[in-house]
Amino acid sequence: MSKLSVISGKNLCKKLKNVGYLIDHQTGSHIILRNTNLPFRRLTVPNHKEIAKGTLRAIIKQAGLTLDEFNNL
Repeated sequence: MSKLSVISGKNLCKKLKNVGYLIDHQTGSHIILRNTNLPFRRLTVPNHKEIAKGTLRAIIKQAGLTLDEFNNL
């Protein structure tokens, strides 16, 4: 199993941009991303300095990525 590093919400958005997710809008401290490719998934990323590991794993899973694919971004 791959290790997850500490990452901020903004840096996570930058990484997800490489696989087709663009910022749709922001509500409070949550950034809403939408995928430009099919399926048009929608992700909610907390705009925090550190994202909890469980939350990060859930976002990676919702994005349709494995941990290895995410770490290679």
